[in-house]
Amino acid sequence: MSVEPEAGVEVLHNTVLDTMGSEITSGELASGDVLTLDRIQERFGVSRTVARETMRVLESMGLVRSRRRIGITVQARSSWNVFDPRVIWWRLAGPGRDDQLRSLTELRIAVEPLAAAAAARSASAEQRAEAVDIAARMRGPGEAGRLDEFMEDDVAFHTLLLRASGNEMFGALADVVAVVLRGRTQLGLMPHQPVPEALDLHEEVAQAVARGVPADAEAAMTELLAEVRDAMLPLWRR
Repeated sequence: MSVEPEAGVEVLHNTVLDTMGSEITSGELASGDVLTLDRIQERFGVSRTVARETMRVLESMGLVRSRRRIGITVQARSSWNVFDPRVIWWRLAGPGRDDQLRSLTELRIAVEPLAAAAAARSASAEQRAEAVDIAARMRGPGEAGRLDEFMEDDVAFHTLLLRASGNEMFGALADVVAVVLRGRTQLGLMPHQPVPEALDLHEEVAQAVARGVPADAEAAMTELLAEVRDAMLPLWRR
């Protein structure tokens, strides 16, 4: 089947973007390295339009900076948009995976218990019922080791609570949390089956939100994320 021209350009753009994003976030392209559109065109065999658009996206992420007479310069980590889901994924898939997992898990520990408590105060009736439904639905694939199915329910559960919190800052982190949840599964960092305590705690959080008890929702989410942190500790100690 032939690829339509527009689709072909999109595939080329994403291929160049993923390759260069991964090389910058892994350190293969170091801070201060200078890139040129000509070299990108030659290396990947793409048009100047694709090369320019790729650099524009990388610049929007803070990974490069384009300046007249200097060129396109790779930026230090302090300039990166570390909340961009693509930047997170590139880091998770690279040699800095364990450090990225640690920082993301610490972010979740800081935010999600408060978001769960806020959801217990602010969620709509529909959101409360949905939280209970998702938590119950997770048990089947979790106990059966159907990790891809479990992962999608897990993403839906945590996304729902962040957005139901009524705090737009918490809600804006939904995509960040989704990337790390998917990353744990897709990178082979999940156990073959979620531990029973994790399944129980998802239901405890959901029930506390449904009942409108913020303290219980916060406590259960804190315990749930402590389990996640403990599962990650062997990686961080290596």
